[in-house]
Amino acid sequence: MAEADQSFSADVDASIEQCWAVLLDFERYPTWSGPTTVATVLERDGDGRARRVEMTLDMKIRNVRYVLEYTYELPDRARWRLVEGDVAGIEGSYTFERLDDTHTRATCRQAVDLGFWVPGPLRRLIERQALRDSVLEFKGEVERRARA
Repeated sequence: MAEADQSFSADVDASIEQCWAVLLDFERYPTWSGPTTVATVLERDGDGRARRVEMTLDMKIRNVRYVLEYTYELPDRARWRLVEGDVAGIEGSYTFERLDDTHTRATCRQAVDLGFWVPGPLRRLIERQALRDSVLEFKGEVERRARA
């Protein structure tokens, strides 16, 4: 898989249920996730949750398309892995820790294998910043919906 497995956490001013609602609302990702231009649920599990999701990200240099397969470990974790796409590998998870009824710690862990060489320090910097931005955008959307 990827050379670097990274994680980033943020405390969200919302319940764990509100975090799940945003995480599972894949079709709306393009409205709040900066690089996401397309998010299409291709397949759902027996409980109606997305099982396979196709995404396209605008990575400035080029668009990157991939399909992820999701599994759920309720009430606190979702995992995903690459099924196909323009990168060599993706594995990740979101873990939600209930701090109290209206506060949740959200931790995203992800490992990405781009499939082409990028100098190590530059790659780690880009991956760390992308992961951080992704979690903070998620936090912002959850809190925005919680206030509405």
